[in-house]
Amino acid sequence: MNSAPEKPRLSKVMAQRGLCSRREADVWIEKGWVRVDGVVIKALGTRIDPTQTILIAPEAQRQQSRLLTLLLHKPVGYVSGQAEDGHQPAVVLVEPDRHWREDPTQIPFTPGILRGMAPAGRLDIDSTGLLVLTQDGRVAKTLIGADSSIEKEYLVRVQGRLSERNLALLNHGLTLDSAPLKPAKVSWQNEDQLRFILREGKKRQIRRMCELVGLTVTGLKRVRIGRVRLGALPLGQWRFLAPGESF
Repeated sequence: MNSAPEKPRLSKVMAQRGLCSRREADVWIEKGWVRVDGVVIKALGTRIDPTQTILIAPEAQRQQSRLLTLLLHKPVGYVSGQAEDGHQPAVVLVEPDRHWREDPTQIPFTPGILRGMAPAGRLDIDSTGLLVLTQDGRVAKTLIGADSSIEKEYLVRVQGRLSERNLALLNHGLTLDSAPLKPAKVSWQNEDQLRFILREGKKRQIRRMCELVGLTVTGLKRVRIGRVRLGALPLGQWRFLAPGESF
């Protein structure tokens, strides 16, 4: 006789509903900030029925509202995450004198903004453009969660000849790492530059896609993630995500 499937953990259900990250959920549960069907839950690992009502205490909501997200125009030569092979992580650029003067939020720089700040996605060391750093697990899940379908737009300078057939393959039909790629939107921006819009992010995906059709990438810049554009943000500078902005 088959046993009933095990109920999911409360923290997983909270994350699936977009209330917070699983790590945040564990902190809130320990602090007694989470109610399930009116009952305060303080035990980590508690399992619930996915249909039960979850309420979050105002303290948790206030804490969450203070979480910050930054937009950085990453230069070539910096890695997105941890330092590697002698190259510095992009987060070292988040310092007062690199804060864009035209940041519309007017939020001041304080050392505390770096606490818990992590990249939500990667941008190769030899690529430039928009990189998101955040303290907010909801933002990270939106951008890099397993079910994320956020568009990312790139301008890609290339060398080589591209036939109409191979342009069609760039849009749909290529395989990387033994798996077919999701459909993309690839078109000419000008005579030596392509515009790529992707909904996935395999390692060095665009460069590898171009290699498969006989092109060499000489420059790559990410200009948009979802509804947020790089815009006029200068190279090597950063700004805060504004309250009215969302991906």
